[in-house]
Amino acid sequence: MNEILSDEAVAFVAELNRRFRPRRNELLATRAARRQEIADGGTLGFRPETEHIRAAEWSAPPAPFDLEDRRVEITGPTERKMTINALNSGAKVWLADLEDANTPHWANVVDGQRNLYDAIRRTISLETPQKTYELNGGPYPTIVMRPRGWHLDERHVTVEGEPAVGALVDFGLYFFHNAAELLAQGSGPYFYLPKMESYKEAELWNDVFTFAQEHLGIAQGTIRATVLIETIPAAFEMEEILYALRPHISGLNAGRWDYLFSIIKYFRDNPGMILPDRASVTMTAPFMRAYTELLVSTCHRRGAFAMGGMAAFIPSRRDPEVNKIALAKVREDKEREAGDGFDGSWVAHPDLVPVCREIFDGVLGDRPNQLGKQRPDVSVTAADLLDVSSIGAEVTEAGLRGNVSVALQYLEAWLRGNGAVGINNLMEDAATAEISRSQVWQWIHNGVRLPDGTPITAGLVGRIEDEELAAIRDAIGDEAWATSRFDDARKLFERVALSDDFADFLTTAAYDSID
Repeated sequence: MNEILSDEAVAFVAELNRRFRPRRNELLATRAARRQEIADGGTLGFRPETEHIRAAEWSAPPAPFDLEDRRVEITGPTERKMTINALNSGAKVWLADLEDANTPHWANVVDGQRNLYDAIRRTISLETPQKTYELNGGPYPTIVMRPRGWHLDERHVTVEGEPAVGALVDFGLYFFHNAAELLAQGSGPYFYLPKMESYKEAELWNDVFTFAQEHLGIAQGTIRATVLIETIPAAFEMEEILYALRPHISGLNAGRWDYLFSIIKYFRDNPGMILPDRASVTMTAPFMRAYTELLVSTCHRRGAFAMGGMAAFIPSRRDPEVNKIALAKVREDKEREAGDGFDGSWVAHPDLVPVCREIFDGVLGDRPNQLGKQRPDVSVTAADLLDVSSIGAEVTEAGLRGNVSVALQYLEAWLRGNGAVGINNLMEDAATAEISRSQVWQWIHNGVRLPDGTPITAGLVGRIEDEELAAIRDAIGDEAWATSRFDDARKLFERVALSDDFADFLTTAAYDSID
C-alpha cells in the first residue's frame, strides 16, 4: 500500500483535485438542473447549439497498434484472481474495472491499483490453499482501465478538507504509476470513461488528460479513451463527446445496462416511459436498435471504434441445458452486433471469449476492425431514441420478484466488498442492480399494475422481500445467514427502491455503509 500511496502519487492526485474538482462539482449541478427540466415536462433532443460540430468534417486520431483489434473484450474487477484469469483469457482487451464491478471499499481501491501495477509488469500471481494462479505466458490482452464516474467521491483521500473525486483518485494513481511503464512496453495508458451525461463532462476529462500528460512529461495524445454511452442524455451527444476528446478518443461503447437504468431514472415520473420486465427489454427493441445503430454510424463516420455490449451469461458447470439455451442467445446477440458493424464486443466470463471471437472472426477475416463499414443507411431521430412504448411487454409478478431478489442478493454481496456477483447464471454488477431497484421505484410511483390488476405497492414489495429472503436463508443455511449482511441489504434496498425521493445512484446511497 505504501508504494501505491506514495507521497508523490498522492500529491499528483491532490493536484488533479485542486484543478478539476470545482468544474466537476459544477457539472454535477448542471446534471441536476437538466433532470429537473425533464421532471417539469421537458424532453431530450439533439443540441441545436452544437449542430456545427455534427456538420463539420473531422476525425478521431488513428488508433495505437494494440488498440486496432478489439474483437473481444473481457470485463471484470481488479481482484487479484480475476485479474490473472482475465489476462489468461485470450481476449484482445481487458476492461480492468474499478467502477461498477468493484465495491469502493478502500482496501478494494488500493488493492486494485496494486494488482494492476503487478499485472502490467507481469509479476502477478496468487497462492491459495486450493490452487496457484499465475500468468500463462500470453499473449495478454491490452489493459483498458475504467475509473469511477464523476459522481462518486473518495472520502479516504481528502484535499483541502474535502473528499477527493473518486474518478481522479482512480485515474491519478493508475496514470502516475503505470504510464511510463506501459509506454516502455509499447502500449499506453488507456481508459474506459463511464456515466457521462454531456460533452462538457468529456471536455473535463480531456483537460485532465492534457494536464496529466504535461505534468508527468508524457507526450500529448498518448492517453486513449473509450467512452461508454450509457446514459440517455449522452445518446444525443455522441458526436460532441467524440469531438470533445478528439486528441485522445478511441471509440464509444454501447453500455446497455446503465443505458436502460438511465432511461428509467431520467423519465421516472413520466407514465408514458414505463419499461416492462427487465428480461423482456432486449437489444432488438426498436429504441435500443436506434441507439446501437446510431452509435456505430457515428463512430465509423469519425474513424472511431464502436464497441458492443455485455454478454453477462456465466456458463454452468452442472447444467448443460442452461448453457445450451444461454449460449444460443449470446451467439445471436454477438452475430447481430458483428453484422451491424461493431468492431468488437464484451463478455463477462473467460468461457465466452472463444464464442465472441469466433463470431467476429467470421465477419472480420484478416481485418482488425470494421471502421470501413460506414452506415449511410442509418437515420435516427430523437423520437426513435425515446420510443420505449414500442416494446409491448408487461410488468409481471415474476419480473417484480426477480428484481427484488437480484437487488437484495447483489446489495448483500456489495456490502461485503464484492461488486461482481453471479446470480442465476448472470454476472450482476452495479448497473444491473440499478435497473432492478429503479424499476421497482418507477412501478410503485406510477401506479403500475400486474396483469391480474394487482397494484404494485410498497406493501406488496415488502411481502415479496419476506418471501425471497426466506428462500435465500433456506438455500444458504442458518450459519451462513448469521454472518451475512442481508438485514443491511434490505434496509438499503428499501432506501433506494421504496423511498419517496429517488436516489440518483445506489452506490452513493450505500457508500457510507462500507469501510
